[in-house]
Order: sequence, then structure tokens, then C-alpha cells
Amino acid sequence: MKSLRDFWRRSPAECGLDQNGPEKPCCRGFFSGRIEPSCYVLSRWIFLRGLGIIYLLAFGSLAVQIRGLVGSDGILPVREYLTPAYQQLGTQAYHFLPTLCWFNQSDAMLLFLCWGGVGLSVMLICGLAQVPVLALLWGFYLSLVVAGQVFLNFQWDTLLLETGMLAVLYAPVQCFPSPSVERAPVPVARWLIWVLLFKLMFLSGITKLLSQDETWANWTALYFHYETQPLPSWAAWYAHQLPSWFHRFSCGAVFFIQVGCPLLIFVPARLRMARQVAALLMIGLQLLIIATGNYGFFNWLTIVLCCSLLDDAFWLCALPLRFRAVFSDWRDRPPETRFRRIVVTAVAATLLPLSGLMIYREIQTTLPAARRAGELPRWCNQLASWIRPYRSMNGYGLFRVMTTERRELVLEASRDGQQWEEYSFRWKPGVVDQRPRRVAPHMPRLDWQMWFAALQRNGFPRWMNPFIQHLLKGTPGVKSLLPEPVWGDRPPRYIRLVRYDYRFARPNDDDSVGAWWVRSRRTQLTRALSLGPNTGSKDR
Repeated sequence: MKSLRDFWRRSPAECGLDQNGPEKPCCRGFFSGRIEPSCYVLSRWIFLRGLGIIYLLAFGSLAVQIRGLVGSDGILPVREYLTPAYQQLGTQAYHFLPTLCWFNQSDAMLLFLCWGGVGLSVMLICGLAQVPVLALLWGFYLSLVVAGQVFLNFQWDTLLLETGMLAVLYAPVQCFPSPSVERAPVPVARWLIWVLLFKLMFLSGITKLLSQDETWANWTALYFHYETQPLPSWAAWYAHQLPSWFHRFSCGAVFFIQVGCPLLIFVPARLRMARQVAALLMIGLQLLIIATGNYGFFNWLTIVLCCSLLDDAFWLCALPLRFRAVFSDWRDRPPETRFRRIVVTAVAATLLPLSGLMIYREIQTTLPAARRAGELPRWCNQLASWIRPYRSMNGYGLFRVMTTERRELVLEASRDGQQWEEYSFRWKPGVVDQRPRRVAPHMPRLDWQMWFAALQRNGFPRWMNPFIQHLLKGTPGVKSLLPEPVWGDRPPRYIRLVRYDYRFARPNDDDSVGAWWVRSRRTQLTRALSLGPNTGSKDR
């Protein structure tokens, strides 16, 4: 078997490149001692197709949930969100809540945005009119994120918006480009993508180190992560059973990959192999997260961002031989037009400082010492507040504080107030013998919000009461978010909310043979709720 060194030293002929004319040794790799300019035509082609697939997954996932979440008969109807906002803010509401749903708040509009996004995603995958298509995808998804309220308030939603905005600058301007005629991308546009990846990974790591969370500080966070994450897969059960030394080692590996590897993005050209090794390590981490958890399209989007670090030489050596001839003239592409380069550079000159501002604000939020070190100028905070509604220049930092206990909210229903049956959810843990399921890249929004609701020690999120009301009414759109209950189509008369403590069953638990979970009833949070005379829920 050839070594990695031999792989990177393959000749142009071995990589399927035409050797007529000047030698094109960039594919020979990084051990030859020669510095060759990296090319990113094929890399961009792969990145944009990958982004199109992510958009397709995101819009398609929303299309089957949107009516039950924020439709006219959904949990949080968008009409009841936008109308009071306009009454309170006037025309300023258009800035603070930028969405096409201002024109129409009907279910048809929501479905148009979802399925229109699916169609635009297919166009992007096919390489058709990529710049206007990317702009429309960004506008459609931003509209849905605003309309979706709390159900679309996740970091991967904002990450997709930020990636989509930057991709407008990175994409070729030709309406019908082909690999043989694409112009070379503007380098500064590629660097904007790289800075976004750095911001995502570095902040995800450094905020863990600076958060003063005990589990991250003593490297025990992964003792709890697999068991307490929102929607674990069945593989998480097996990962949880691994010895403690492995969890500590894994925690150190996470710190190295999330804090150390992003720094290698900025190495000079002669060390670009280090950048690509860092990309592969970050991709490996994402694949492991995919194996053990369900985070929608988030990890796949991160992988697409990592792929932008891999230049054409890497892809040409890695792709099967029959695909290489298409890109055989990869190094001879003309640059973008001067006007395009000027526009992209001017926009980048604005966005790069904003990225730096967001990095500093995120660290300042996490570390008290950074807040004491000095406040940002007032105009910086005002600028950040002004651009925040567009969700396209963000800070990141997942799991900076690790949850050490798993709590679940269980909805129990009854027709007589005596016999109670549980509502099942499609994806979140419920009955103890149900195997944790793999659902990603689909993103079940309600199941995720149930996890956050269980973390609240006092009260409930504002969507819980209308959710229960719709279950008592038997509203079809909301019912479609759940599996068919065991008692049939007729809605129950009463619903109550109970909190349980969950943990993974252990292999040596005699009382949980065949079970994936062990649970204990913690407290009944509500009395029996029923529909009042005004169709609102009331205590029985």
C-alpha cells in the first residue's frame, strides 16, 4: 500500500492530467520543496454543489413541518407573530423581522418558500445561474427563519444563512457555467469562506475552554454528552459505554481539532498540506458526531465548508481517473473580470472586520475577564445590533456548558381523567425499549424544542400552551408532527405534563434487560389540562 507521502507526490500523469505543454506540478504535492499556486476551480465546483445539497435538505425538511409549526393552524402562527410586531414597531418591523411573509402570511406562502427553495436548490446543484439562485436561496431561507420563530432559532440555521451569503461572492457569474469554461474564483471570496469556517470551529472550541464549565475544565464532558445530547442515535449508547480514559482522550482530541486545527487555515502556501490535514481532521470529527447524534444538516454543512480548504490538486489526485479529464486544464483558467474582483474585494473589506467583531463579542460573552478588559465602542455594538436581524454575520459556540442530566417532558393524555396514555414523539426518547433512531439530515424541530423545554426549571416556553391546545382540539397540522396515538384519531379530553429523568441502560443492569433507557418519574408539572369555554387550556 502506498504511503501518504507517495500519494501526495504523484505525478501529473498519475493524476490524469495532460502533460502537453508546460508541466503542471501542483498535483505532485507538498514534499517536493517547490511552491506552486493553489487552484480552486474544482474545489469551488464541489463546494457549491455541496451547498446546494444542504439547501435541498434544509428546505425539504421544513416543507413537511412548516404548517404544523407556524402555519395558520400551527403552534405559533406567523400571522399572530408579524401583525403585533407591526403594530408595535411600525415600518421598523420590516428591518427587525426581514421576511417575505410580510406580503402574505398564508400556508400557501410558507409552502411556496419551502418548495421554491427546493427547486432553487436543484438549480444550484445543476450549476444554473448560481449567483442569482444563491441570492434567492438566502432570501427564502431568511424569510423562513424569521417566520419560524423559536423553531428555526438554531446555530445551523444562521450558519447556513451566513454560508449562503458568502457563496454569492464566491460563485461564478456565468448563467450556464461548465467546468471547462469557469473562471478562477476571486481569492478574497474564498478567504471569506475560510474565515467563516475558522470562526465556527475556533469559537466552538475556545468557548468550551473559557466557559469555566467544570466538565470541560476536567475533560469529563464526554462522560455525559452521548447520554444527554438532544437526539442521540443508537451509536451513542455504545459510545457511552466506552471506558473513562477514552472519553478523556476524546475530549482532548476535540480541543485539538476545534482550537488547533482552525489556526492551520491561515498557514502560508508552502505549508498548505497542513491546512488540508486540518480539513481532514475536522471532517473526521464531524463524521463521528454524525454517527452518534442527530443535528440535522449542521455537520454536513460544516463538512462542505471544510471541503473548501482542499484545492484542485487534492481533488484531482483523490477523484477517480475518469473524472479528471474534465478538469485537465484547471490551472489555465482566466481570472474573474476586473469589475467582479473590485466588487468582491470591497464587500470583503467590510465583512472581514465584522467577522472579527463577532469573534471578539462571542469570547467577551463567554469569559468574564474579557468583559472586564474593556468594552467595545458603542458604535460597534450598534453596528452588531443593526446587522443581527439578517442572521448572516454571527458568533458560534455549541455545548459550551455541558448538560450532565437528561430530563424529558412526557405528555400524558386521557379521556376520563383516570386512565393515562403517553404521547409518542417520532425521534426524541420516550418508552425505554425504543431504540434511539437516526434522523439526520432531517431536522425535527418540535422534538428538538422538547429537549430545550425540559431544561427549564421554572415555567414552560411560550409555545407549549398552544401546542397542548392544538392536541386537545385535534388540529391536523399539529397532529402530523407526532405519530398516530394509540387511542386513535379522536383527541383526548385531558393532557398533563410529567417530567422524567432518563439515563442510558447499562449492560449489567438486571432490571433493564432489552431496554435502551432507564427512567424515573420526577414530578408532575401540571394538573390535568382541558379546553376551557374559550378553547384555551385550563386546569381540571
